Amino acid sequence: MKYTLPLLGLLLSASTTFSQYRTQAQQLVMTNEDSLNAGGVQKNKTVISGYGSALYQKNFTLHQATAALDRAVLFVGHQFNAKIAFFSELEVENAVVANDGSDEFRPNGKGNVAMEQAYLRFNLNPKQYIVAGLFTPRIGIVNENHLPVNFNGVERPIVEQEIIPTTWREVGVGFYGSLNRLPLNYSIAVVNGLNSANFEHGGGIGGGIGQGSVALANNLAVTGSLQYLVNNFKFQVSGYAGGTVGLSPHSADSLGLNSGAFGTPVYLGEADVQYSNNGFSAKALGTYISYPDADKVYQAYGKNLATGMYGAYAELAYDLLYKRRKEDQLIVFARGEMLNLNSSVAGIQKGLEDPTLKQTHIVAGLGYLPIPNVVIKADVRLVHTGPQNSALVINPPPNALPYKQNNSILNIGIGYSF
Repeated sequence: MKYTLPLLGLLLSASTTFSQYRTQAQQLVMTNEDSLNAGGVQKNKTVISGYGSALYQKNFTLHQATAALDRAVLFVGHQFNAKIAFFSELEVENAVVANDGSDEFRPNGKGNVAMEQAYLRFNLNPKQYIVAGLFTPRIGIVNENHLPVNFNGVERPIVEQEIIPTTWREVGVGFYGSLNRLPLNYSIAVVNGLNSANFEHGGGIGGGIGQGSVALANNLAVTGSLQYLVNNFKFQVSGYAGGTVGLSPHSADSLGLNSGAFGTPVYLGEADVQYSNNGFSAKALGTYISYPDADKVYQAYGKNLATGMYGAYAELAYDLLYKRRKEDQLIVFARGEMLNLNSSVAGIQKGLEDPTLKQTHIVAGLGYLPIPNVVIKADVRLVHTGPQNSALVINPPPNALPYKQNNSILNIGIGYSF
């Protein structure tokens, strides 16, 4: 016991050096994955870890309620030696996937099994390492830090689902490090590019992610980040720039698209700040996507896509049990989000703007953690959108129900990590 607590503190410090900032309550969470990431396991050690969440959701506008095992993730990692380790995450979403290509055994048709991560990590020295394989780039707050016990609310922030498509993973090589004399972390990575043929109206860029599934790689992308820690604050800026056409030059030319490593490019910029002290925590994030050639993609594939998209949110939270200094936590929070997946259009798409994609979300709720690795959550989400564009309505009232700009949603969920 004499050496256990100092060792645990060392492991936690090491594991958070290159990860996202966590509140004082969340810093108590220690998983097998964290220990492997920190180099805290013995030589030739294989570890098993994981996380998951389930939820009940009531949509009061649609008068519809659903229940789902949102995700269950199994982590398997192996430390070959002090320099080389392997990390993998296998994720099952919505519990069931039909094996015959039909939706017979999954009525909502949303079941999915996928590798969330599978990569090798090469430790160059205590301050720098390289990853190679399928991994999550350091973009935004949640993409790297997506365990359900590490974010407030039953669902991840909408901005970090729709604008930054968490969990965003690609195949590539990344270099991570920190400076010796400044509390500054950095990363840069080269990954495969996106596929514009899979972009969907109102879906941001998420449909074009490769996820390691025979992703087109004639086009590439570069992503990078800077993190600065001072006192109880953590500041980050991150960015992404890459091509969205992985076709051969001949195929791309026939569609009027630019091919090559960065052909028909998309750009994403993000900045965030996080704060934690004495039971209080706060987060703020802003992000913008520029897709200057969206009009060309519209002509090639008939996809109504925006040249600009943006999102931002701010969140405040407090642990009501903080002063007790016990293991359990009761965190109340409120978060305001705004986003627009169709903030600007160009060329022949003028007049096809979709105001329903301009949204505000107000979320308030609480999370009870009887132990740091288990959470019971509940929240209420109030949603407001812009009106419909009559030019986009295929089946107008009275054939269809009138569009409602306001909605309210109740979420109740559980989450775990180990």
